[in-house]
Amino acid sequence: MHSALRDFAPIILAASAPFVVIVHRSVAAANVKELIALAKAKPGQLNYGSVPGSASHLATELFKSTAGVNIVHIPYKGAAPATTDVIAGQIQLSFASTPGSLPHVKAGRVKPLAVTSAKRIAQLPQVPTVAEAALPGYEASVWYGVVAPARTSPDIVRRLNSELQKIVQDKAHRERMIAGDFEPTSSTPEEFTAFIKRETEKWGKVIKISGARVE
Repeated sequence: MHSALRDFAPIILAASAPFVVIVHRSVAAANVKELIALAKAKPGQLNYGSVPGSASHLATELFKSTAGVNIVHIPYKGAAPATTDVIAGQIQLSFASTPGSLPHVKAGRVKPLAVTSAKRIAQLPQVPTVAEAALPGYEASVWYGVVAPARTSPDIVRRLNSELQKIVQDKAHRERMIAGDFEPTSSTPEEFTAFIKRETEKWGKVIKISGARVE
């Protein structure tokens, strides 16, 4: 069994991509607090779609356990069909990727209630985070980092981090990342290591509580 921190030497956390909480236009909720209230008033009657075992699935299960609501998971073979069914009203909501949801949000096909990142994103500055809207401390994003093989020399790790820092902090690079619906980030090797530990513990608990598994 693989272990990220046993098998790799973390170098830098380079980018992240949060989810957008989208709902069908008919859903009687204008914000996350109202969505939670609706779900509590109608336990088991709201449906969400995602690929089983995916980051979106886990992000929604974390939301459910944090908010204390019963929303039913409808499994999909792809993220795009789930978003399509939110647009059509076949399911009520989805925690959709930014690249997959932003065109539909901007076209008014779905209602965006929140983003799952720690901070608001540049593409949807008017949309609050789940944490600020209703659930302090909630955060769920797909993240991207650079690692080296385990037991790589600390000097090499520091040198790689130094060179990659120049790239991720470059203005043109950051603009390209944002245009591609990614949030540019940065870290030291030590910060990235601590981040991986926190993520492993957090999502391990979500998997245990929800029973989520890849199908």
